[in-house]
Amino acid sequence: MGLRANPTYRQRRYGSEIRAVREGAGLTATRAAEVMGMNASHISTVESGRTGLSADRLRLLAAAGCEDSTYVEALVELGQADGKGWWTEYRERARPSLLDLAELEDAATEVINYEPLFVPGLLQTRAYAAAIHQCGYARATSQEHELAVDFRMQRQRVLAGERPTHLHAIVHEAALHPSLGDPGIMREQLQRLIEVSRLPHVTLQVLPFDGPVPFGTSFTLIVPSVRRLGTVIVSHIEKSLYLGDAEALARYEELFASLRAVALSPVDAGVPPEGHATKDSLGLIQRLLYPLL
Repeated sequence: MGLRANPTYRQRRYGSEIRAVREGAGLTATRAAEVMGMNASHISTVESGRTGLSADRLRLLAAAGCEDSTYVEALVELGQADGKGWWTEYRERARPSLLDLAELEDAATEVINYEPLFVPGLLQTRAYAAAIHQCGYARATSQEHELAVDFRMQRQRVLAGERPTHLHAIVHEAALHPSLGDPGIMREQLQRLIEVSRLPHVTLQVLPFDGPVPFGTSFTLIVPSVRRLGTVIVSHIEKSLYLGDAEALARYEELFASLRAVALSPVDAGVPPEGHATKDSLGLIQRLLYPLL
């Protein structure tokens, strides 16, 4: 099998984890190759994500210094994944970063998301998604816009099925005000937020205007079964930043915890109107919704 010219994020992440295991064991590339019974030149291609590593060889490497068997087996699974899913049909048409995102979400047990300006993609209606894509800064054809909206709607399947991903989203109130040229779009979107919050695996909080000054950049923490292999995606207008090191994971988990503490209590669509004695996320969404009805 030839070397990969353009490894995916998963493949690059696998390579970086192999490097971390090797360095944690105090092994040079040459010594690691001896432990695994392979050519030393192969190590660099594995660690760059350009080729894989057999499960047996990975376990031999881990035995030299990694005692976390749960992590090792998760790493084996990461390396053996074929990368195929619903997103495969978009491979020749969608940006690689979108394909990476879909693959990460598909393997996640939890998605943590903070959005200061937009409704989270996993909670958007088709009309809302289409409107914000049309208003985007990048030029695109109508077919490209439609493709982007279709892809976003497909991503939402992680919230359905027998074992849905748990989503905890914090949205700033600023994201809930724009009419996007048609009040009906936001009316439908606000109703969607209330509806989806009835799902036991979805937690939604709103950070109000009269709260503390918000963090200005959206970010998403995608958590697989082994949290150590999680990824933080920090949004940027040109190219999002993917972070997988332990310090970044801890930093953004702490940031989300601070936002969660100052945001309004989560939407609970099962609470009757008289139960909202204090200001909460559902009450704020309903207040914004009523003028649009």
